Amino acid sequence: MTIQEEIHKRRTFGIISHPDAGKTTLTEKLLLFGGAIQTAGAVKSNKIKKGATSDFMEIERQRGISVATSVMTLEYNNVLINILDTPGHKDFAEDTYRTLTAVDSVILVIDCVKGVEEQTERLMEVCRMRNTPVIIFINKMDREGQNPFDLLDELEEKLGINVRPLTWPINIGQNFKGVYNLFDKSLNIFNPNKTKIEKEVVSVDIWTEELDKQVGERDANQLREDVELIEGVYEPFDREMYLQGYIAPVFFGSAVNNFGIQELLDTFTEIAPSTQPRQTDVRVIEPTEKKFSGFVFKIHANLDPKHRDRIAFLRICSGTFERNKFYKHVRLDKNMRFNNPYSFLAQAKEVIDEAFPGDVIGLYDTGNFKIGDTLTEGEVFQYQGIPSFSPEIFKELINLDPMKSKQLEKGIQQLTDEGVAQLFTQSQLGNRKIVGTVGDLQYEVIQYRLEHEYGAKCRFDHRDIAKACWITATDQAKLNEFIRLKSQFVATDKDGNYVFLAESDWILRMNIQNNPDIQFHFTSEFKRAVEA
Repeated sequence: MTIQEEIHKRRTFGIISHPDAGKTTLTEKLLLFGGAIQTAGAVKSNKIKKGATSDFMEIERQRGISVATSVMTLEYNNVLINILDTPGHKDFAEDTYRTLTAVDSVILVIDCVKGVEEQTERLMEVCRMRNTPVIIFINKMDREGQNPFDLLDELEEKLGINVRPLTWPINIGQNFKGVYNLFDKSLNIFNPNKTKIEKEVVSVDIWTEELDKQVGERDANQLREDVELIEGVYEPFDREMYLQGYIAPVFFGSAVNNFGIQELLDTFTEIAPSTQPRQTDVRVIEPTEKKFSGFVFKIHANLDPKHRDRIAFLRICSGTFERNKFYKHVRLDKNMRFNNPYSFLAQAKEVIDEAFPGDVIGLYDTGNFKIGDTLTEGEVFQYQGIPSFSPEIFKELINLDPMKSKQLEKGIQQLTDEGVAQLFTQSQLGNRKIVGTVGDLQYEVIQYRLEHEYGAKCRFDHRDIAKACWITATDQAKLNEFIRLKSQFVATDKDGNYVFLAESDWILRMNIQNNPDIQFHFTSEFKRAVEA
C-alpha cells in the first residue's frame, strides 16, 4: 500500500462534550461497533460492572469522569480510525484544547435534556478557530428531553454553526421508537441493549403504508411532516461545506443503548476528512511529503503504574515513521531513535514497526520531551498552536512526609510535564513550589496520583495570585534589576523562564505601566520566538 493510500485510509478525530453528556460512553460504543472490544463498559452504571475502556486511571473509575485524554485505534469499513477521547470537565480544558490540535475532525456530543452548555460553547470556539469539521451527536434520546427542532435552533444560535440533520428521531423519552436515516432513507427501530449490538434496520419509503405498519399511523404522519420541514428549511448536506467547518451534520441516538451509533459511524467513515496539512513556524507541511515529521501534544506518566513508564503521544503529520530509525528532536537539536513505538487501546499498548500521517503513537520517554516538541528527518521547524496559558488558581505544594521528598519532587515534575498543571519555583524563597491550574479538581487529581503512583503525601495551600506572566527584556541588565526588586513575586517555570506572579490585575497593570523595558507575556508562545 502506498503512502497516499495509507493517508486516505485514516481518520483521526476527537470526541468532545460537556461533562456527563455521554462522550466516554459513545467512545466505548464506537469501539464495540468497530470490533475493538466484544462487550461495552460503562462510566457510571449499577448494572454494568465493566468499566469504560478509555477511563483507565483509578481516579477516573472512582469519580466517573475522564481526567486525561485517551487514544484508541480501530478499523471499520476498511478505514483506520484513531479516536482521541478528551476530558469534558472544564478543569481539564487545556488537555482538551491541546488534543484538538492533533485531530482532523471532531464529534461533539450533546445531551438532549440539557442542550448546549457552557463548556460546549468553549470547546466549539476552539474548533471554530481552526475551522475543524464537526459532526454533532445528540445523545440520550430515550430520556425526556427538548424538542429536536428547538435543539437544532439552540445549536445554531449558541455554537455559531449551520446544522443539517442526517437522522431524525421518532418521538423522545419513553415513546422513543427509533430514527429515520435521511442520508440513505432507512428506518432503525429502537431496541435497547446496553452491552451488545442488536439492530433492526428497514429500508422504507416513508410515503408508503409500510411506515405506518412499522411505527403506527400517528408517528408515521409526524415523521412525514418533520422530514418535509427539514427538507424545506435546512440546506441540503454539502460535504465541502462540512469539511470547511461551515455546516455540521446532526445525528440522534442513545449511546448507552448502542442506538444511532452505526448511522453515525457509517457516515463518519464516508464524509470525514483524512489527514490534513499542518502549519509550522516555517511553512505548511503536507501529509504526502516523503520525509517524516510529527509533534508531541500530550505526555502521560505511569500509563502502567507497575512499570513507571512515561509516554509521549506523537501525532504524525508527514512521511512514514519507522521503528529504530534516527529522527531529529528539533528543540534539543539531537538525533533520537525509538525501539518500542506503540499504538493504543486506552492503556493497552502494541509495538508497531511503522506508522503513517494521521496516526497517533506513543514513544517511551526518559524526560526528553515537552508538549509541543517536533520530530523531523532533519529539517528545522516547529509545529504551532500548542501554547500554555496563565493558570486561574495558584496553590503552594506542601510536603507532608520529608522522608519522601525525592518521590514528591519526581512526581510533581512528571505530572506537570503532562500539562495538567504548571509548576513555578520561587528559588529566592527557599524553592517554594507553586502549582497553577485551571480548576480545583486538578489539585485533587494531582494529590491522589502523587500518593498512589509515587508514594508521596502532600497538601495544597491557597496563594493570593491572580495572574502568572512570563517576562523577558532585550536588555538583560534591566531584567535582572526587575527580578532583584520584585524577587518575592518572581518565579521560574519548568524551562527556567522567569515568571511574574501578580497578586491582582491592578498590580499587574501598574507593573506593566511602570516597567516599559520589560515584556509581559500571557501565553508560552513567546518561547518559540526566543528559541528561534
